[in-house]
Amino acid sequence: MDIRNALKESIASSLNGLGISVEAQNVPLEHPAELKNGDYSSGVALQYAKQAGTAPQTLAIKVAEEIAVTEAVKISVAKPGFINFYLSTELLTSAIEEARTQDMWGSNTLYKGKKIMVEYTDPNPFKEFHIGHLMSNAIGESIARLMQFSGANVTRANYQGDVGPHVAKSIWGRMQNPKMSWGKAYTYGTQNYANNKPTIDIINKKIYERSDKEINAIYDKGVIQTLKGFEKIYKQLGMDPVYSDNKDQIYFDFYFYESHTWKDGVELVKKYTPKIFTPSKGAIVFCAEEYDKKLHTRVFVTSQGLPTYEAKELGLVKAKQERYRDRFKVDFDSSITITANEQSEYFKVVMKAAELIFPDLSSKIKHISHGMMRFAKGKMSSRKGNVITSKSLLANLKKVAKIRAAESRAENKEELARQVAVAAIKYQILKQASGKDIIFDRERALSLEGDSGPYLQYAHARACAIGEKAKEQNVVAKVDAHAEPNDLMRLLHRFPESVEYAAAHSEPHLLTNYLLEFAATFNTWYAQVHVLDGTPEAAHKVALVDAVRRTLKNGLWILGIPAPERM
Repeated sequence: MDIRNALKESIASSLNGLGISVEAQNVPLEHPAELKNGDYSSGVALQYAKQAGTAPQTLAIKVAEEIAVTEAVKISVAKPGFINFYLSTELLTSAIEEARTQDMWGSNTLYKGKKIMVEYTDPNPFKEFHIGHLMSNAIGESIARLMQFSGANVTRANYQGDVGPHVAKSIWGRMQNPKMSWGKAYTYGTQNYANNKPTIDIINKKIYERSDKEINAIYDKGVIQTLKGFEKIYKQLGMDPVYSDNKDQIYFDFYFYESHTWKDGVELVKKYTPKIFTPSKGAIVFCAEEYDKKLHTRVFVTSQGLPTYEAKELGLVKAKQERYRDRFKVDFDSSITITANEQSEYFKVVMKAAELIFPDLSSKIKHISHGMMRFAKGKMSSRKGNVITSKSLLANLKKVAKIRAAESRAENKEELARQVAVAAIKYQILKQASGKDIIFDRERALSLEGDSGPYLQYAHARACAIGEKAKEQNVVAKVDAHAEPNDLMRLLHRFPESVEYAAAHSEPHLLTNYLLEFAATFNTWYAQVHVLDGTPEAAHKVALVDAVRRTLKNGLWILGIPAPERM
């Protein structure tokens, strides 16, 4: 029974019976901030009191008297006109049983059958995989999992810049010192670009042309080395292998490269010049402000005839559609791209051009931007060489976690340290709305108390430990349909709604907030209740703990955070 929709329909029906025309989907129905005020609350009487010609409190009482789902809920009216609903014990305990017995507990059908491509991470070969890529990966992976848990057929895409000025700078740096790492070579090339511009620009042109054997050899080696390094990071982050065209790259369904998309991008620009694009001093530009005053002009092809990121992005739009259609014989329903918010204005211009060239795709493309991760020293820059790499950050967190894991019950303490490190960084990223910057605090991120990923993991491990003890004592879990409702049961019932709400808004932080409150409520309940007390009630308490375990496990999976059973 979908009690939320049933309540909204019943409230709408009650209002309609009072002469107030309201559709169920427009009925406000929220979870009260405090559990003592019910499982749901509606301020509909406040909204329509003037239209009804009566006081909100009076209208709330009339609506409540007509609501037809009184068997499932207890209804009360509170000043100045709120209608509060308390779910029946039967509804709350049925959620416990569902959570215990269904692997996909919490899933929904919001995007059932929808074909969705999610593009995220997008690290550039020849440069470091820095924490900005880590943010895109964490957010993109969680959004992909939210869509999957909501019934979508999700494919993951990764778009990587393997041609362009940054590659030329890296190769020039390696030509000066072959022992440099690719990240340092890029920084060195950038710092010395002004004094070596003609040489580096020639290297850039030769990379596109594949016209120099020495440069080709360095380039090919660099691509292989850096891409292999990226795959190792994906494994560390706990991504699940998926189908891929390349056996050496297994963590995304589709890998796209600028070296493949740029030609199509340039052809599209030339094809639609001067209809959409405009020649300008030997270059080709897009005057986006002619279509939207909030936008601006950007170069798509340089005066040297080389593509900019903008032209390559157009080629990517075409490549996504063609490769998806080639593999699945159908078109995707939507394509989501996750990038840093500093690219938002750039992306708006590119998407306006794509909208004009591919009008059938314009409604399918969605851009989600994320903020920056900052440390005490402020913003990092690969150009300046003060990059904090994902590899070094994870290694640092793992080193600290390993010390703490030494006293754990885990059989594989090395693996537990990795899982805790991943939880620490991902939670810090996902606990805030995607567009906000993050100030990373290592000690807080690794804390087992309060607002952290390891805190959620520890709550899950505690539930697993209680289950182990119950088996040792031969206590069989059994839900009591008449058990007294408590805050933990009420929050448990909200899990499916929390997942669906987060999926509808493409915002993992909405689920993260729920899981934190849920874990805290579980820990408070556990501190106050003796679960294995030898009484008949123990069977129900064990069942509730098992439901908590499954809820935390599924919630953590959606966030891309491991759920260790022992800590």
